[in-house]
Amino acid sequence: MIRRRDFITLVGGVAAAWPLAARAQQPAPLRPLIGVLSPLSAAAAARQIAAFRSALRDLGYVDGRNATLELRYGGGTPERMAPLAIELAALKPDVLFAASSPGALAAQAATRTIPIVIVASENPVASGIASTIAKPGGNVTGTWILGDDALVGKRVELLKLVVPGLVRIGLLINPDDPTDALNIPRLPVAARALDIDFQVFEVRDVAKLDAVAAKVAGAGVQALLVGQGATLNSGRAEVTAMAARLQLPAIYGFRDFADAGGLMSYGPNLPDIYRQSARLVGRILKGERPADLPIELPTRYELIVNLKTAKALGLVIPDSFVLLTDEVIE
Repeated sequence: MIRRRDFITLVGGVAAAWPLAARAQQPAPLRPLIGVLSPLSAAAAARQIAAFRSALRDLGYVDGRNATLELRYGGGTPERMAPLAIELAALKPDVLFAASSPGALAAQAATRTIPIVIVASENPVASGIASTIAKPGGNVTGTWILGDDALVGKRVELLKLVVPGLVRIGLLINPDDPTDALNIPRLPVAARALDIDFQVFEVRDVAKLDAVAAKVAGAGVQALLVGQGATLNSGRAEVTAMAARLQLPAIYGFRDFADAGGLMSYGPNLPDIYRQSARLVGRILKGERPADLPIELPTRYELIVNLKTAKALGLVIPDSFVLLTDEVIE
């Protein structure tokens, strides 16, 4: 007869062994294994990841059927890219997709052998990721999304077209994010060309936007140019809500901000960028070397205007401006 104490010990021992047994019985991931390093939160990146999956599916790679996607999310914190890249590289994926400049640098630091497809804001050659745009060399290729140096100037010009008497704007950025930091040297040139003054406001944590809002409110700016790095993109609901509270028109880099209530956005279409990246992943999986695949530029830029927000701000968007847009949100 098994005594009660022995029985409890026996059951406890079996229970303790269950997790080990379960891990031991888990099947190996389906190949190809594609590691995905997103700078955003899962919620903020949902549209882009869906586009990436869809494009892979069109190429014959279906997650859970004949391929595996290992997803890691930075949650808007650039510093998280390095440990997440190391974690993904340890899985030995067939291809690693890093969807930001901090992620690209972290992925390259984590492995020089696993093929990497990147989405970079910085010039990949200047940042040391690639040897040349036409022939990157090494294990990295991808898309350079801010290759147009005139992009900041175009955004300021668009603001000036819809904000009467615009002479002073605020630049909202996380200076620790390379994507946002690119605006710092470009804005003075653009502002001088349009006879506009500006002030920089730093946002390292969207949870502290109230303090930033107080500084913006006291600075006498008439509109905002908002950075498009991961910190602000992940917190786009909070950022657009702050602009609404301050009754300030703002222009953003991606349409996700306009969808979240921002006045307007001008920049590359992110789902298209992720589909573009998936095609590069597919070419690598079929045997091409990243070293030989040229760094690409975005195929489409889009201007989105939220007319509901314009009305709330008391702005009348001219018909001539509406004709320039790719889409209006009403």
